[in-house]
Amino acid sequence: MTPRPADPLDGPGTGVREVKSAARTVEVLEFLAARQNRPVRLRELSEALGVPRSSLHALLRTLAKYGWVRADTTGTLYGIGIRALLAGTSYLDSDPYLSLIAPYLDELREQLDETFHFGRLDGTDVVYLATKESSKYLRPYSRVGRRLPAYSTSLGKVLLAARHGDERDEHIPAELTQLTPHTLTDRALLDDDLAATGERGYAVDNEENSLGLRCFAVALYYADVPTDAISASIPIARLDERRQLEVVEALRQVADRIARVVGPLHSAGGWV
Repeated sequence: MTPRPADPLDGPGTGVREVKSAARTVEVLEFLAARQNRPVRLRELSEALGVPRSSLHALLRTLAKYGWVRADTTGTLYGIGIRALLAGTSYLDSDPYLSLIAPYLDELREQLDETFHFGRLDGTDVVYLATKESSKYLRPYSRVGRRLPAYSTSLGKVLLAARHGDERDEHIPAELTQLTPHTLTDRALLDDDLAATGERGYAVDNEENSLGLRCFAVALYYADVPTDAISASIPIARLDERRQLEVVEALRQVADRIARVVGPLHSAGGWV
């Protein structure tokens, strides 16, 4: 499971304690959501979460009744339900930054006709909140709502580079999984890459998450420690040094403009 960030409502002196049944419900939903379109059997889910099958079965039936989980006709395979989509859509609709940033992504796409993303750091992952696709490279699926490891993506790496010590460590898992032959799985090499990212002011994902794609990202500094970033994904087959410089400069200029617009909102009590 993805380590979750510290909760300001939880901790010594707050009088708040974790409700076990609620925590287990969240674990089930997050596990099912992470599998995307791959349903899971009760036994596999029980083993993955370390929960007895009897209590887990009762929880799944309850969640299925209210639409948060869906089951096949035999009742043996489970996946995420439509209520999760409604909750996710509500998050996007209510986010105070997304509506302000989306037009800048449209502008970048129109200017350069590449694919641009807006993402947010959450635990050890980056969550994609918006994607504007290039007309030259269309994916068969939407990336919005997907979670990817921060250490293997340009969005994540530029946000990790803005953090140091324990603050960075809490966003990097102890074991770095190799997603492609280019993924940095040695922590020392990752830290070196993050140091280089901080020095140049943008991150590079060199086929570390998807083969054939190189991605560039800049952080959005409307907060002292950024949680959001924007990126460009470009097929290596048509990427040269001149195009790279052009894309990175465009990202930087847009990030500066976003900071000037969104910064006052954040200072006035934004949610990030």
